[in-house]
Amino acid sequence: MHPKLLPGTRALRTFEAAGRHLNFTRAAEEVGLTPAAVSHQIKEIEDQLGVVLFTRTSRSIRLTPAGAVWFEATADALDTLRRAAGRARRMARGAATLRLSTSARFATNWLLPRLPQFRAANPGLELGFDISDALRDFDADDIDVAIRFGTGRDAGTRSQRLFDTLIVPVCSPKLLASGPRPATPRDLLQHTLCYVDWKTEGMVWPNWPMWMAAAGIEDFDDSRCIGFADSSDVVRAVTESGMVGLADLDMIAADLAQGRLVRLFDIGVPMTAGYAYHLVYPEGSAQDPRIQAFQGWLLGQAAQAREAPGT
Repeated sequence: MHPKLLPGTRALRTFEAAGRHLNFTRAAEEVGLTPAAVSHQIKEIEDQLGVVLFTRTSRSIRLTPAGAVWFEATADALDTLRRAAGRARRMARGAATLRLSTSARFATNWLLPRLPQFRAANPGLELGFDISDALRDFDADDIDVAIRFGTGRDAGTRSQRLFDTLIVPVCSPKLLASGPRPATPRDLLQHTLCYVDWKTEGMVWPNWPMWMAAAGIEDFDDSRCIGFADSSDVVRAVTESGMVGLADLDMIAADLAQGRLVRLFDIGVPMTAGYAYHLVYPEGSAQDPRIQAFQGWLLGQAAQAREAPGT
């Protein structure tokens, strides 16, 4: 085969997705094509290479031995290109920008309100944002640092614990205006209770049975509690539907300060030991002055938040 007839990058991405999923429909969803277009591109690659890459039956597809060789080489080549593109973008933007990956929740509720203070303290350094819950690759995705919730033990990285997470009950001011304020934790049983229903290996996000146990209520029935996938859904249910919710205290500080939410009781449930918000960056970037400046500023802001009234 003449080298000019090698498949293009777009076709290789399609083949790699098909080889990874072993399903043309799922590969099509990933690359934004129809299953028929994926099948057509695979057939074109097979014609260009002169080999059969997949064996197809009425129920499944699988890689041929030749297809497995081509798949491994394609995955390696695409990864090399992604990493090179990330390094090229990093070189192009220069040293004046620090590119940060973090979740929308952390950015909206904690970081962005403090951004003017960061810019005032670091006038020569600009923050660029990648807002995503996905675990980014520092090199391939052109990311300098990340703020992640977890254990901070990602391979090949260093991390700095920012602050612990405390889960507390909150309601809307409208709920208190429509009836008496709950005087004891048991009074909350008269309300619809919501929480973040999320667990991973080694930890469960604090829920109402855990909070009630901390409040001394051992006979709590959680069958009527409503679980949501994200804390933003909990806050929305509290403010719009009159529920009482469990929320991350650091993430609702602005809502509490501005009166959109009201904290009920001084009882809070801490996160499972070892889990917290961390600043994470590649091990080889420990001496990067931009990261050192950002880390120092973050730790200072976290300390101020811990000392603020009501927290």
